[in-house]
Amino acid sequence: MTATNRIALSSDHAAIQLRQAIAGHIAAQGWIAVDIGPTTPESTHYPKHGEAAARLVASGDCRFGIILCGTGQGIMMAANKVKGIHCGVCVDTFSARMIRQHNDANMLSIGVRVVGEGLALDIVDAFLTAQFEGGRHATRVEMIEALEG
Repeated sequence: MTATNRIALSSDHAAIQLRQAIAGHIAAQGWIAVDIGPTTPESTHYPKHGEAAARLVASGDCRFGIILCGTGQGIMMAANKVKGIHCGVCVDTFSARMIRQHNDANMLSIGVRVVGEGLALDIVDAFLTAQFEGGRHATRVEMIEALEG
């Protein structure tokens, strides 16, 4: 098993059902879903879940990460604090493709209270099938990474 086919999945309590639907969806496409929870609906703190998934991606244990919370914003902010993580919130397929093609994103964040399951699965597909274009975009990604210190 290599990191190239592993995707870290995590969420807060609000997004458990959508996270599990995404896990099944990507598994059907041959990805290995590394679902790190939570598994129960008790209130939980999205920063710890964003960080945990981001650490799996940053360490190389997983190629990508998909994280979810109510809006996708808070968990994305937490994930982006981990060095080496490029995570964006997407509410449409165009943005999901572009964060991969132009920003070399390695994590995707989705808001369960913003998009429904069907659109979320389409967003995931757009993210996972897009490829980083490099070139002038690589220079810009390097500039972003330099901000990490």
